[in-house]
Amino acid sequence: MMKVVAIVGNGPASLVPDLHLFKGEIDSWIGADRGAYLIAEKGIPVEYAVGDFDSIDEHERQVISRNVSYMEKHPTEKDETDMEIALNQAYAMEPSKIYLFGVTGGRLDHELINIQLLYTIQNKGIQAVIVDQSNQIEMLSPGTHTIENHRTYPYISFIPFTKEVEGIYLSGFHYPLSNTTISWGSTLCISNKLLSKKGTFSFDKGIVLLVKSCDTI
Repeated sequence: MMKVVAIVGNGPASLVPDLHLFKGEIDSWIGADRGAYLIAEKGIPVEYAVGDFDSIDEHERQVISRNVSYMEKHPTEKDETDMEIALNQAYAMEPSKIYLFGVTGGRLDHELINIQLLYTIQNKGIQAVIVDQSNQIEMLSPGTHTIENHRTYPYISFIPFTKEVEGIYLSGFHYPLSNTTISWGSTLCISNKLLSKKGTFSFDKGIVLLVKSCDTI
C-alpha cells in the first residue's frame, strides 16, 4: 500500500502553499522545528514534531503540543539539521512518496541543501517533491517521463543536476528537443510549456531537476 508522508520545514510561512489542498493524499505529517506549528495552526494533526525548537515561542509550543502525537526535542548544537532529523523519521515510516513544504526561501544555504536532499531521498527509492507557492521541484533519473500540465504551475524547466545531461528528447512541448545535451549554466531547457495536457521528456544520462513554476502569486 502506498504511503505518503509530508514534512513541513521552517521556511517562510508566506511561501508555504495551502496545506489543506494536500490532506487527501497525505497519510502522515511531520513538522521540523517551527514547521510543526505551521501544520498545527491549520488544524491538521501532526504525527511527529522533531527538532531543537529554537524558532518557536511559548504560544506556538502550546499549539504544537495540543495537536501532536509525538514530540522529540534535540539539542541546538548537533550534526544534523532539523530537516534531516525529520527525514530520518519519515524513512522509518517506509513511505513511497515524501512531500517537502517550507524548505525554500529564507536562508539560501538551507534552501540549497534541501534541494540536494532530493538526491538522497531518490537514492532510497522514494519519490520526493518540494512544493511552495510558486514552484514544484522533483529530481529525475534517466528514462522516459510523462509530464502532466499543472494549472497552478504552467512553466516547466529542466535543470541539470549533474555536470551534463545527455540524450534529451522533448515531445508535446512548445519548444521540442531531439537528442540534445545540456550542461551546468545552460538555459536551453528553461521556461517551456506543454501544448496540451501531457508531454514526454526522456534522457539517457545524468540527473535532472524538474521545476514546474508560476509567476509570483
